[in-house]
Amino acid sequence: MSSRLLVSSPVGQWAVEGDSDGIERIYLTKLPTLETPGVVAKTVRDAARQLTQYFAGRRRDFDMDLHLVGTAFQQEVWSHLGSINYGTVRTYGDVAIAIEHPHAYRAVGNANSKNPWAIVVPCHRVVASNGIGGYGGRLDVKRFLLRLEGVHQYG
Repeated sequence: MSSRLLVSSPVGQWAVEGDSDGIERIYLTKLPTLETPGVVAKTVRDAARQLTQYFAGRRRDFDMDLHLVGTAFQQEVWSHLGSINYGTVRTYGDVAIAIEHPHAYRAVGNANSKNPWAIVVPCHRVVASNGIGGYGGRLDVKRFLLRLEGVHQYG
């Protein structure tokens, strides 16, 4: 059974959803949402703790099991995102080249937008060649996450 915990940040509440097998989703809530009452899976509690540490500037890497659900291409992109170090950025084109699909930068952007594990699979570290790019409709959130990691060139 899936459970949910909320994590506060300067840009809003993040929901962590999952079960004892792993984390299903991490996302910024747009509407008021409730935590799951009762027993919450240890994996969800651990993931929420790690996110809290990240927002406090005490964590750079994450250690959690994720429910990998997506196309083979999406999983390839998401896997590569995990190799982008804290405080660095890559362009959609850089990611496309790295996964040996050099002309698929738009598909990389699409896979980025479908990433169910915001922050943990760091899609916020991928930018457009001519600027910041997108981030779930909230560029202020992407800017905040990049600044938190010490990247200040995107505002």
